[in-house]
Amino acid sequence: MKKQQYDVIVIGSGVVGSAIARELSKYEMNIGVLEKELDVVCETSGRNSGVLHAGFNSKPGTLMAKFCVQGCLGFDKVAKELDIPFKRTGKLVIGFNEEDMEGLKDLKALGEKNGVPGLEIVGREKIKELAPNVEGTAALYSPMTGVLDPFIYTIALAENACQNGVDFYLDREVINIEKKENCYEITTKNGETYYSRWVINSAGLNSDKIAGLVGVTDYTIYPCRGEYFILDQSIGKFLEIPAYPVPNKKEGGLGVHLTPSIHGNIFIGPSAQYIDENDNYSSTEDVMNMLIKEGTKILPQIKREHFIRNFTGIRPKLVSKEKGGYADFVIEERKEIPNVINLIGIESPGLTSAVPIAEYVVEKIKNKETLKENKKFNPIRNGIVKFIEQSEEKQDALIKENSDYGEIICRCENVTKAEILQAIKNPLGVDTLTGIKYRTRCMMGRCQGGYCQTRIAEIIMKEKNKKVDEVTYLRENGKMFSGEVRQWK
Repeated sequence: MKKQQYDVIVIGSGVVGSAIARELSKYEMNIGVLEKELDVVCETSGRNSGVLHAGFNSKPGTLMAKFCVQGCLGFDKVAKELDIPFKRTGKLVIGFNEEDMEGLKDLKALGEKNGVPGLEIVGREKIKELAPNVEGTAALYSPMTGVLDPFIYTIALAENACQNGVDFYLDREVINIEKKENCYEITTKNGETYYSRWVINSAGLNSDKIAGLVGVTDYTIYPCRGEYFILDQSIGKFLEIPAYPVPNKKEGGLGVHLTPSIHGNIFIGPSAQYIDENDNYSSTEDVMNMLIKEGTKILPQIKREHFIRNFTGIRPKLVSKEKGGYADFVIEERKEIPNVINLIGIESPGLTSAVPIAEYVVEKIKNKETLKENKKFNPIRNGIVKFIEQSEEKQDALIKENSDYGEIICRCENVTKAEILQAIKNPLGVDTLTGIKYRTRCMMGRCQGGYCQTRIAEIIMKEKNKKVDEVTYLRENGKMFSGEVRQWK
């Protein structure tokens, strides 16, 4: 049985857990991260609209409002340090009638109380100037809103933490936590035991269960499923700014909206449906048809031929369907359970709020002990060089330096073999198909991996010395191949 001793153990390595790990690595401590999945971005952190929210949807005075605004205003620095694809596009919340107009005024007032700069209610003429193809009679315009790649953001936070000395343990589902004399004993499903003075519960959809392991049983996560469509990049030219409806306050979501991705696709979604399981990522025909109807209401140019994929995310809500709406973020340490910080109900805008949340958690630790600065901390993380984004001169230079840049593996997204190899050799040791996908965008194009998927699997087998039946898509039981598999030579 493996035993490891740490100053701090973070449970969960989504965007918030990875941000906490990175923030902690600024100090001289032994830090470990336990993640139940095979990668850091398999659940809520990667299954969303990829929007950097400005902070006008949250109730004034809440942690949710405070951290969202801070995260938005400070994101340019974070994006530069971590080499994250990011753009401040602005955002329109679209109204169609008098009732919507009142909702727009309410949102503007909320935003101004929260300190969101630049909010403006505009008419149809301004809507057409900002988004010529979007329909609506009035809108709230937010210039600070942006779009980013949530996969790369989470991965970048984790990789930078790892590069600064944090140990990441993937496929380590926590099943028990016991208080010992001077620390906590944490046991994982595979029989390993870890010891730590501090425990940070950032387990997202499972945060209530982890809290229960240390005796905090008065929180319940209510999973709320949101379904999405992804549209082909060919329609991206019709929408360059996120367009949202006026939100339904009872549902506790932002409504079905259209979001241009940082890579040129368009997302339609999400829906909002409370479910019983926190891992049911099914897509449903009725909801898919509803998304099409609502999406074309805002952007009439959408056609069936533009749809290339659908996906589902689940929000870890702290409010039930009957109550509706939002609850504030829970980030607390209880006197009777010292040195345990539980983060529960970190739903949207958790992506935007991740770094301020991390700073808040570290301040809680600083309130109890003196932390020594890690003078070797390096905030810079360099991402994989995207061949397709380089000039012809730079592309020629890359190929001369490394011939693998001359071999295209993913034709839709123009991802080269050199990029695939860099992704396979990532600092976290991830070697799943989706792990490579999230780091390079291979398999995200029009054919959704029809051409490149088996080629990537072959490269993983060669580089990781894996047999054909050992190649995994996303999770441990998600083997790519079974039975007799014919391989090309």
